[in-house]
Amino acid sequence: MADYHAISKQTHADKRWQRFRSYQFAAADVLVALVVDEFPKAMMNLPIGFVQQDSQDQKNFSTVALLGFSQGKNLFVAPDGRWLSGYVPAAFRAYPFLLAAQDDQKILCIDHSSGLVADAEGEIFFDENGEPSQAITDILALLGKIAESKEATQRICDVLQQHNLIQVWPITLPGTEGEQNLGLYRIDEAALNLLSSEAFEEIRQAGALPVVYCQLLSMQNLARVNELSKAHTEHEKSAQTSVAGFLEDEGSLNFDNLE
Repeated sequence: MADYHAISKQTHADKRWQRFRSYQFAAADVLVALVVDEFPKAMMNLPIGFVQQDSQDQKNFSTVALLGFSQGKNLFVAPDGRWLSGYVPAAFRAYPFLLAAQDDQKILCIDHSSGLVADAEGEIFFDENGEPSQAITDILALLGKIAESKEATQRICDVLQQHNLIQVWPITLPGTEGEQNLGLYRIDEAALNLLSSEAFEEIRQAGALPVVYCQLLSMQNLARVNELSKAHTEHEKSAQTSVAGFLEDEGSLNFDNLE
């Protein structure tokens, strides 16, 4: 379980942190939050959808990337910890850091359970003058940009919802017949085409059209997720028959051609 601590001079002045070398920390994530700034690159590699989130008396939508079909299995993480896609969501790139809100302020935190906080090896948190190091400043800038884009993304989702452009996204899972509801939503293309000129212009003015088109185009990446699912299944079968790891000879199983 994550154990986030606010970064402070009192706690971290004499500590160091290390950059992660494996994506095993994300191996159980079947969904990851995306913000609108990520869509142009993410749509080339990942299926993008919407999920509902309860917010007081109403349900709001947020945007995510689909990473797997079954709970606890991220198909984009290889058994050896490699990331099997050309785009890494910003939420993972920032690990083990998190930007938390407290008293209308944003506070940079780090996960002490990550194993990446050390006493002697790694990068410093603060320089000799007691100021945040350049690496910490860069992380803070990345997370700040994500936070700003998250607000814009929420506004866009609200506009799309107001115009009834978000519908349930049934998905056919590998090895099954018929479509299933995984709790994901997509753009209703038919409803989009029936919008009045005024409604379409309102969506355009809200900056929602890139989100609409990126989401629709990204759905073709379901085929990629299917391929990854088959590759993981074959690897697991090999492991069960005492074939350890990835075999490198002819006829071997590996994930290299899926990156």
